Amino acid sequence: MGIISVYIVNKAGGLIFSHDQPSNTAEVEATFNYPLGLVLDEVDRNIVVKYGERHGIQVGYSLLSVNGAPVTNKCLPDGRSALQVLTVPENYPVALKFTRLRVSINERIMLLSMFHSIYAISVKLSPEKQSSGIQCLEADSFKLYCFQTLTGVKFIVIADHRQPKVEDLLRRIYELYSDYVLKNPFYSLDMPIRCELFSSNLGKLLESAEKEKGTYTSGTTTA
Repeated sequence: MGIISVYIVNKAGGLIFSHDQPSNTAEVEATFNYPLGLVLDEVDRNIVVKYGERHGIQVGYSLLSVNGAPVTNKCLPDGRSALQVLTVPENYPVALKFTRLRVSINERIMLLSMFHSIYAISVKLSPEKQSSGIQCLEADSFKLYCFQTLTGVKFIVIADHRQPKVEDLLRRIYELYSDYVLKNPFYSLDMPIRCELFSSNLGKLLESAEKEKGTYTSGTTTA
């Protein structure tokens, strides 16, 4: 899975940049017999796995199609509720396609603001003076890495457990930020980052990190 996503948070806790690796939006399709073995529920306009795990489909995955028919706003093209279709035993076996549900921009803003607060709490609770705060959080399927600059800007990378040298990657991202964002005369500090050179070079860096398994070159990137 490699690198999953990258975030930059300003010193006030506001999300100013986010990037998802396109290679980590894989779809999973499998054929199921009755009973389904997954607990599905309606979340906003999606049908989402709330409990259970089968065929690589995990909690939080969203239903994309039923027997090849796309699911839009929780319904099939003929207007039937996809969730109701899956409660009828006669409709089985059924081929279902799922994908990991992407977090909306509003949810990202809220979650990164919460992380900013938790980071500050960890610094206060640390028995060490001048604590560096949270550097790594480990979950079952990923790790969250954080690097905070002296000015309070946080660089966050979410990656697979097997992705090596993520700490080095964070510092390379900071170098790109310094070269292409801070030196941009049109950029205002702590505001959302909309810099094509930064985004394109970040994409190349992440691709290199995944291909070279954590070996990064120190040369200049393309401008």
